[in-house]
Amino acid sequence: MPTSQSKIQELELLYKISSILNQTLDFESVAHPILEVVESTMGVEHATLTLYNRHTGEISIEIAEGLSSRQARKGRYKVGEGITGRVVETGKPIIIPSVAKDPDFLDRTGRGKTEDKAFLCVPVIMEHQVIGAFSADVQNPVEDELPEKLRLLEIIAQMLAAAVKLRREAREENELLKAENERLTLELKDRFQPDNIIGRSSEMQRVYAQIDQVSKSPLPALIVGEVGTGKGLVAEAIHYRSDRNMGPFVRVHCASMPESVLDRELFGSVRGALVGVFAETPGRVEQAEGGTLFLDEVGELSPNLQVKLLRLLQHGDVERIGARIAKKVNVRVIAATTKNLQQMVEEGTFREDLYYQLHIFPIYVPPLRNRKTDIVLLADHFVEHYCRIVGKNVRRLARTTINMLMSYPWPGNVRELENGIERAVLVADEDVIYPHHFPTTLQTAETSGTPVNGNLKRMVEAYEKDIICDALKSSKGKVAAAARSLSTTPRILTYKINQLGIDLGSFAK
Repeated sequence: MPTSQSKIQELELLYKISSILNQTLDFESVAHPILEVVESTMGVEHATLTLYNRHTGEISIEIAEGLSSRQARKGRYKVGEGITGRVVETGKPIIIPSVAKDPDFLDRTGRGKTEDKAFLCVPVIMEHQVIGAFSADVQNPVEDELPEKLRLLEIIAQMLAAAVKLRREAREENELLKAENERLTLELKDRFQPDNIIGRSSEMQRVYAQIDQVSKSPLPALIVGEVGTGKGLVAEAIHYRSDRNMGPFVRVHCASMPESVLDRELFGSVRGALVGVFAETPGRVEQAEGGTLFLDEVGELSPNLQVKLLRLLQHGDVERIGARIAKKVNVRVIAATTKNLQQMVEEGTFREDLYYQLHIFPIYVPPLRNRKTDIVLLADHFVEHYCRIVGKNVRRLARTTINMLMSYPWPGNVRELENGIERAVLVADEDVIYPHHFPTTLQTAETSGTPVNGNLKRMVEAYEKDIICDALKSSKGKVAAAARSLSTTPRILTYKINQLGIDLGSFAK
């Protein structure tokens, strides 16, 4: 039975806790002061409140005295797991007189399992539901006093129940909002990202957002970027996401034909207008009726064709060669260029009025060197694509291959990467692509990690290390499995790993 002195201390403790709770039920405001009072008055350590999350089924430490944030993060349990898990599962308090002797005391937080430490844990119950647990350590316990301490913890837990319930509901609501936000973010990314373009970098996300914006408009669009960046794919994405997607997508490369041929190709001709033309020939503009006309390298148009394009943009008219009457067309124009059109305007080689007609909504496609996080993603896509075409089973890129691809500046951008992968798949005679499978232009000492001056021993070691690392990567760091794949013994492979300074731990991760 508790003494009158201990009764007075108990009443004082409960009064202090009640006073704190009367000020507010905000968990942040009351939790620490209450746990401090409990520890100082009851002679316990590491007073801890854990919350049970109904959505995840996980019990986690919400607040604890004397534990670091790292220790608190480790204190996670499933229902029924460990002492805390059993208390939440059964709704019954538990006394562990000596944590060292109880196998159910998991010590996830790393406080130590010593014989001179007891552990008390009680449920936090609200409206007949267990919403968490309240626990504490007792150092050098007097076993007869433990039931009385447990009873007092139960009373305190009941007093805290309302604040804990509000905290749990706020935490669960926050987690639901976070999950919903992540879902919507992914949904928006999927909605913005066209199916025909590979890339998740922030630079490409901006391009996807611009594609989504411009596809809703009937106005002309201008796509600017270096050779091989995928400007044609962007134009296709705009077309197929617009309300013209049921109409044709007609592509014309303005730099591939002489002016006279391009004029006829674009605008058509009437019978007899040109030598050898005996029938009316509609141009690509008319073929794009109801759809999109994509003019690649629009900066290559001659002054005469610039005038005709300006008329098409301003009035929707097209005039065949030799015709006297213009014809109305319903065509949306998307243009692309690798040139600086504004500089060409200043130099007088590109019409200013045409520039402003095209420059209503410019989209800049970044070069591959500015979106390095997309390189491996693109490479994997091309490997899979060309494996299907040639009937090979290349599984992955070697570690040194990835290093080479990431170090190379890619002046030819995505087109150069695709061509390199196509060649590598064709020449690879195994299921891994190595640097020597690529064109020699990529295999510089800096990009492939090859010793600069032909030191045979170092070159052999580099190649040997590459092969061993790939085998360890496939086996997730298991030496025996890697040895089997290399047709050697674990002893020899271990010797080589130590000799070459390979970190096994990185592959186990």
